[in-house]
Amino acid sequence: MSRRTEQHPDLTDPRIGAPFFSTWRVGTPERQRQAVEAIARAWERRAWPTGDLLGYHVYAGHDGDTLMHYSQWRNEQAYEAFVKTHRQERVDEIDTAVPGIERVGLGRYRRYRSAGRQGAAAPVPGCVVVVDVHVEGPDAERQRAWVDAVFEAMASEPEPHPGGISAHFHLSTDGTRVLNYAEWESAQAHIDALAAPGNGVGSATKEWERVQNWPGLLESGSVSRYDHVLGLVP
Repeated sequence: MSRRTEQHPDLTDPRIGAPFFSTWRVGTPERQRQAVEAIARAWERRAWPTGDLLGYHVYAGHDGDTLMHYSQWRNEQAYEAFVKTHRQERVDEIDTAVPGIERVGLGRYRRYRSAGRQGAAAPVPGCVVVVDVHVEGPDAERQRAWVDAVFEAMASEPEPHPGGISAHFHLSTDGTRVLNYAEWESAQAHIDALAAPGNGVGSATKEWERVQNWPGLLESGSVSRYDHVLGLVP
């Protein structure tokens, strides 16, 4: 059966071959809460669909409108099999409980690089920040090169903000997007980092300027803050 967990997901689990992210728009904080409860009921009353799904996590956007979904699949074939046999019954139950959900879309990714505090030194995240960057593509080389440039900028950062915990960069399989799933100690820590001198959370260095003016970067990146509100595991 499905069971809830309070633990944040481990994005570096080597078994994850197909991490998927999707977004729903539900309209209000109350409908966010209702939708999360409906998701939990729809999953907890059914058997876990497959051992190839390692975890499913839901996040409430601080905008009071969105829900982000992060699912950890061993491979895309397992997800496609789930869609054919188990997904629709869950969707129907959730939509009956909370009509009018707008499903914005599903993004298929592969994790490329991660950085951050490890082990006992890493606090429990108080906020998850997602940065979604669009690049001219499809161009897998451009995706990887831009992320590598970000890591160079982070390594040379003269004043790293103490509130950051980790950053997990994912590349979309269609070659057009990079998604950074970043864990922070709190939303205020992220807000304070953005308010510091520089552009974004980085200082005003030539390395960060290079990142921000990367050739083929179509958008500097939408930034969304979330709370982890539901974790489901086998």
